Amino acid sequence: MKKIKINAKDYEVVEEYKNGLEIELLNEYMTDYFEQYDYVLGDWSYGKLRLKGFCSKDNKIFNNLNDYNKVKEYIKDYCSYQCKYFIIKKL
Repeated sequence: MKKIKINAKDYEVVEEYKNGLEIELLNEYMTDYFEQYDYVLGDWSYGKLRLKGFCSKDNKIFNNLNDYNKVKEYIKDYCSYQCKYFIIKKL
């Protein structure tokens, strides 16, 4: 798996679809808000990068809305059809 550094934090690229990962832009968008999540999904809609955090079940902020096991369902239901996207995991 490919490892990247975003704002001095280490992440692993879990999935990338249609070259959706633009590290320079992600560095601008990733704030400390996302540090509480185990995974971050970035998807492109209307030329804009959108970020959403997801958790594994052992994370203290885990709930039904941020369950990583539902990330594919989220992409299908809330992202533009066939949009480019990526998923990164906090190390």
